[in-house]
Amino acid sequence: MKIYTKTGDNATTALFGGTRVEKHHIRIESYGTIDELNSWLGLIRDQEIDAHSKNVLTSLQDKLFTVGAILATDPEKAVLKNGKARLNIPIINESDIKILENEMDAMESELMPMTHFILPGGHTTVSYCHIARTICRRSERLISHLNASETVDSNVLKFINRLSDYLFVLARKLSHDLKAEEIKWIPEKKD
Repeated sequence: MKIYTKTGDNATTALFGGTRVEKHHIRIESYGTIDELNSWLGLIRDQEIDAHSKNVLTSLQDKLFTVGAILATDPEKAVLKNGKARLNIPIINESDIKILENEMDAMESELMPMTHFILPGGHTTVSYCHIARTICRRSERLISHLNASETVDSNVLKFINRLSDYLFVLARKLSHDLKAEEIKWIPEKKD
């Protein structure tokens, strides 16, 4: 199988189920941004971080492929008229969201409480987490936009929302592990 098909040369692409849409369609923007986020998670995983975090990131990358598959599916062709799944696509469920919440709770139990916003940075690995977090938030905005016109599974929206929170807490945990300084954002006082 060749990687190039030439079917997208006219600025359209196929969704799962065969429907063709323009490459700038909000659905394509949504799962394209998930793909971008997944690549950043791979970069974070490639850093010198603890094995547990690497394993969690690998699992999250798998879940992002699931999210991408869900978003890349024409909703009209995803289910048959009797309500049964037509395409064999995994789902995101409440337990996937709960795993993120449990991971955040475990990391936060070992961190100092936050009293201020913090400036992104302090160490390259931490900065990668913050970049991934902002891409995750962008994907959330895009998926929300898509959801306004074509319903998206609510668990996908919840999962992406929690994932951005997880990436923030992971950045704080890695700051702690790497002994990087967290710089508090303290607004300048106006005279």
